[in-house]
Amino acid sequence: MSLAMNRRDFLAVSAGGAALLAAGRSAAAAWKTKLHKALIGEPTEANLASWKAAGFDGLESTDRGASPQKAAAARRLAEKHGMRIHSVLYGWANFNQPAAVEGDLAAVRTALRAAQGYGADTVLLVPCRIGGMPMPEAWQFDIRFDEKTGHVEQVVSGDNAPYARYIEAHNQAIDTSREAVKRLIPTAEKTGIIIALENVWNNLWVLPEITRNFVASFDNPWVRAYFDIGNHVKYAMPEKWICTLGKLIVKCHVKDFKLKADGHGGDFVNIRDGSISWPAVRKALDDIGYNGWTSIEGGDLSLEEHSRRLDLILAGK
Repeated sequence: MSLAMNRRDFLAVSAGGAALLAAGRSAAAAWKTKLHKALIGEPTEANLASWKAAGFDGLESTDRGASPQKAAAARRLAEKHGMRIHSVLYGWANFNQPAAVEGDLAAVRTALRAAQGYGADTVLLVPCRIGGMPMPEAWQFDIRFDEKTGHVEQVVSGDNAPYARYIEAHNQAIDTSREAVKRLIPTAEKTGIIIALENVWNNLWVLPEITRNFVASFDNPWVRAYFDIGNHVKYAMPEKWICTLGKLIVKCHVKDFKLKADGHGGDFVNIRDGSISWPAVRKALDDIGYNGWTSIEGGDLSLEEHSRRLDLILAGK
C-alpha cells in the first residue's frame, strides 16, 4: 500500500479528524454538572501534597475525632496545597443497640464539630447494622413497605415466615435509627454540616425505594444520602439507585463490583474493572443535577492510575 497522500485525501482525513475532535469536545461540553475528585484518608502533609500532585481536588477525612482546633489546622494545611477537606467519614453507629446509643450520639456530634473545623459540609454516617438471622439472598429481595412508617411488610415474594426475625429487626432498626438521627439534627444545623446516610452491607435498606423512603422521612435539609456507587450493585445497578434517590444524594463514593456470571454475588474490584456501566452512572448523575464530590474508596492502584481512571469516569467513559 502506498504511503503517499494526495491533497484531496489529506483534506478528507483532516476533516474527519476535526469532526472527531469536535465530537469529543461536544461530549465533554454536554455534561451540565461538574464533579470533583477525592480520596479518603488522614489530612497529613504527605497525603495532601501527593494527592494534589496526582490530580485530586480534595480529601475525605478519616480522623473523625479531631478537635475543632486540630481540624482547623488541617484545613489551613489543605488550603496551602490547593485542596479541600470536603467530608468526614464517621462510619458505623449502633443506634439499634440501646446501650450504645448515647455514646455513639456523642461521637457523631464530635465528628460534626470536626467537620465544621475542616471546612467540610458532610459527615458520612451508617446508622446501624443487623444480622445473625435468616435473610434473603441479594437477588431474592422483593420488598414491600409502609410508605408512612417505612416498616417492612415483606422481603421476598411468597412465604415470608422464614424471615420474620429479619423483618422485626429491620423495623426496629428503622425506628431507633430515625429517632437517633433526629437527635443529631440540632448539632448538624448549628455546625452547618449535613448528616449523610450511606448505603452499605448492613443488611438494611437494601433497595433504592426503601432507602429513599428512610432518608426522605426526615424531611430535613440536614439529613441526606451519601451514595456509594459500588456498594449495592448486588441488589440493583447504581444508575437505578441514582435515579431513585435523586436530589437526596449529597456525596458519592466511587467503588466497583464484579458480579458473577449468573449475577448472584461477586467481589469488589478496582474501579473500571467491574460490572458497573460508568457511562450510565455519569449520565444518571448528570440527569439528577449532581454537582459534587466523587471520592474513591479502596483499591490497590497507584495514585496516578486511580486519578486516570477517575478522570475517565467523570468524562463519561
